[in-house]
Amino acid sequence: MKARFRYRFYPTNQQQQSLARLFGCVRVVWNDALAICKQSEKKPKSAELQKTVITQAKKTEERAWLGEVSAIPLQQSISDLETAFKNFFESCKGNRKGRKAGYPKFKKRTNSQSARLTRNGFSIKAECVYLAKIGIVKPILSRELPSDPSSATVIKDCANRYFLSFVVEINPDIVEAKNHSSGIDLGIKTFAVMSNGETAESPNYKQLDRKIRKLQRKLSRQPKDSKRRNKTRIQIAKLHNQIADTRKDFLHKLSTKIVNENQVIVLEDLNVSGMVKNRKLSRVISQQGWYEFRVLCEAKSEKLGREFRVISRSSPTSQVCSDCGFKWGKIDLSIRSLLCLNCGTQQDRDLNAAKNILQVGIGHCHDCKCTQREGKTTCGTS
Repeated sequence: MKARFRYRFYPTNQQQQSLARLFGCVRVVWNDALAICKQSEKKPKSAELQKTVITQAKKTEERAWLGEVSAIPLQQSISDLETAFKNFFESCKGNRKGRKAGYPKFKKRTNSQSARLTRNGFSIKAECVYLAKIGIVKPILSRELPSDPSSATVIKDCANRYFLSFVVEINPDIVEAKNHSSGIDLGIKTFAVMSNGETAESPNYKQLDRKIRKLQRKLSRQPKDSKRRNKTRIQIAKLHNQIADTRKDFLHKLSTKIVNENQVIVLEDLNVSGMVKNRKLSRVISQQGWYEFRVLCEAKSEKLGREFRVISRSSPTSQVCSDCGFKWGKIDLSIRSLLCLNCGTQQDRDLNAAKNILQVGIGHCHDCKCTQREGKTTCGTS
């Protein structure tokens, strides 16, 4: 099984200039190849694109500086474009799982930059990594690589941070699960409620989000291509990265804990794209990372030999009593606890939904038909 290990490093001033030249060449090769594909009636093959935008382009005066960097990341840029088109065509045909892949876009200088190197373009010696025509860099090795990497990607994000990402082959150690199964209900304030009663509170992003909105108003008033505008843009990018890093750390720790402790993990298929249309909750919902959490749980379940299940979004998990199966219908989001009219049990909304998600996921859902005719939900007073 393949895994990705990512480390941060701090290049020297000279290496920053060399990396900027490398990122620029990779970006130009991608954009030139994409422009040719857009103008052609039939998409050219990868070999033809490499010959046109790399080999022949180096002989011209306009693109002669492509020879100053290693040819390996330039070739990999064409390979990545080929993969992007393949994903797009398979999405159009409905043969690709997951989110639909869009048509490839042109790369911008202000966005995150990356360059991928194959085994011939880098080498690892002790705690140092040699990059072709860049030099020796010293990444912060927070953990050892389990095997020799097959590729290395140099990344520069919008906040001017540099990373090295390695793809390695791993043999995971399968850990015996403590519990048989767990149903998980995802929310906003309480990020996850497990069917066994455990909860996980979502990190608070309000303070950082408030700073971002203040800087974005400042950015909108500054003239384009000015130094102050670029400085503000980097400040905004750093705050966005701080939110993303906090969320990623939280999701990784929570997903690892859940997958290690449970043999069967059941989640609900949420319509996130429809939920963000709610103007009052769209910003908070977007910050939670529900889909990222689902992807992490699914990947780690496959890694450790767990069973990961997703139930249909049409299942009325919050409208049915988890004890007797009585269906009380839709209830307002402000109601967090309710009393079942059929069995008299006081149910917490999120915990009840988590139990129902587990029951549907393992195939033991209540038959609601026999309980629906006994009565209907009414407003009661205590």
